[in-house]
Amino acid sequence: MYSYPVNPPDRTASAKSYSVGIVGASGYTGAELLRLLAVHPNLGLKVATGDSMAGQSIADLYPSLAAAYGDRRFDTYSPEVVDGLDLVFCGLPHGVSMGVVPDIRGRAGHIVDLGSDFRLHDKGLYPQWYGAEHTCPELLDEFVYGLPELFRPKLEGAELIAATGCNAATAIFALAPLLEAGLISGDGLIVDIVTGVSGAGRPPKANTTFCTVDEDVTAYGLLTHRHTPEIEQALTERTGLPTSVLFTPHLAPLNRGIIATCYGRPIAGTNATTADAIEALQSVYRGEACMVVSERSPSIKATLGANTVHLTARVDPRTGLVMAIATLDNLMKGASGMAVQNANLALGLTETTGLPLVGVYP
Repeated sequence: MYSYPVNPPDRTASAKSYSVGIVGASGYTGAELLRLLAVHPNLGLKVATGDSMAGQSIADLYPSLAAAYGDRRFDTYSPEVVDGLDLVFCGLPHGVSMGVVPDIRGRAGHIVDLGSDFRLHDKGLYPQWYGAEHTCPELLDEFVYGLPELFRPKLEGAELIAATGCNAATAIFALAPLLEAGLISGDGLIVDIVTGVSGAGRPPKANTTFCTVDEDVTAYGLLTHRHTPEIEQALTERTGLPTSVLFTPHLAPLNRGIIATCYGRPIAGTNATTADAIEALQSVYRGEACMVVSERSPSIKATLGANTVHLTARVDPRTGLVMAIATLDNLMKGASGMAVQNANLALGLTETTGLPLVGVYP
């Protein structure tokens, strides 16, 4: 599967080149980064570490990457391998980045962490939602939250970026404009998400085997999902409003993709209409290359392989509820595509450079 960038890569000698590395390149987000970097005109891959896959052929693990990486093998990690790089992506499981980032900071110019270790500002939230203390809380306030369309000014030139989680991004994109327009209250927001299995990562797990997932849909993380405080934090930071979210994800037999259906109660006296809700989305995302707002009901497949989000909204006059729906590809706009978008901003490149904006179909 491949979706070509809207603008083909400029591989002329005049193109500014930056050296980058991936620490944790053997997982699904790492593989997606490898795919994107293969056609990025300005980012040259120098290091791709693979933890347990070190020394193994990239193409043997991911044959889809063979044409770009030939006989190249995953590198063995040590902090020294990133010395002098312009930027490092960390595609590591939760809890690992907080042990790696202090060792590589200063060795490379910028760090974009795809994991959740530095997304929350309050260190006290980690024991509650992740079950463990944060080992380097002094860095939490130094990381910028990596959601470009809503926090772009902070990301331009940033040294440390915590890329947004896929589930959280979908919900935040849907709800932030409605809150900002004063159409809904921040209390009692409801987020229901259906997500693909690749969001659980490459290593096998009992709940993600084929026989477990096929022909089934299961709700998980009931009342305790770790992305809940991330959603609340970002919505409050963007809008200035206190928020509370009931977040329930559902695992479906899909390779990739997320659809979020979000509900809020209107503020008394607003008398908002569906047209008002859609206009609220359009007002925030007008001119944003990665955002598609329309009256169409968004579908997961429309975003496959693309760094785009499709959104719509409705106001139900019968119940009074306001509903917003957003879809994205969890490995693209929800992870690796978002990371590259953040890297482009950090390095002063055009934000969408090297990113496909058109999905794969059928």
